Amino acid sequence: MTEVRAKKALGQHFLVDRNIAKKICDALSGGAVAAPCPVLEVGCGMGILTRFLLQRPDVAVWGAEIDSESVTYLHAHYPEFTPRLIEGDFLKMDLRGLFPDGVKIIGNFPYNISSQIFFKVLEHRDLVPECVGMIQKEVAVRLAEPPGSKEYGILSVLLQAWYDIEYLFTVNETVFNPPPKVKSAVIRLCRNGVERLACDERLFVRVVKASFGQRRKMIRNSLRAAFGDFGGEEHPFFTRRAEQLSVDDFVELTDWVATRLAIR
Repeated sequence: MTEVRAKKALGQHFLVDRNIAKKICDALSGGAVAAPCPVLEVGCGMGILTRFLLQRPDVAVWGAEIDSESVTYLHAHYPEFTPRLIEGDFLKMDLRGLFPDGVKIIGNFPYNISSQIFFKVLEHRDLVPECVGMIQKEVAVRLAEPPGSKEYGILSVLLQAWYDIEYLFTVNETVFNPPPKVKSAVIRLCRNGVERLACDERLFVRVVKASFGQRRKMIRNSLRAAFGDFGGEEHPFFTRRAEQLSVDDFVELTDWVATRLAIR
């Protein structure tokens, strides 16, 4: 097998520029050579990232690949990788069972599931200290944007609550086969020092999602649509819009909502 056919249904755009591939791999921090840290590559394709990851003695490379044609290709070209290549859907993988001591995530993520990949990382934030991914530029900008931007949204707030996010570099369409219709970008997520938020974390997620559910409206209207009337009480943030609130603001607002829900 000389190459793998890109499948539109899987959102496949194979990176063909080795310099970009090396740059992505170099963006991921490693462990000690004596105790390599586990790294899971999501969507290995034809192994352009895998090649450089396997050259690093400070990481133990695993792979998640849903495309059987790619799996066959990788078995043929990277036989040393075969024992750690898992054929299946990353979104359905039991990361806690596979990597109980933690794992770093890297990949050229399919555009059509990139947000779902980040939600899975978020769900396993106690296991995933770092994630380096190439995604659609528009999504990368959104995740890294600070409050006040029109791109700032639900996933921006949720990820920034537990991760420091860096927009590393932009990637042109010409380095892919087939080339996508949009530019790509590489971002890096590193766990910050937050172990627990100073509020009910499940309610925090509900408040953030509700606030952006009607993002053109003031917080007052968005929250009342989701939680009902707060008995006439108003928070100072009620006259602002969701994109104007920082993570700390949402923590404060969540605590206030929890108090109102408890007493009504």
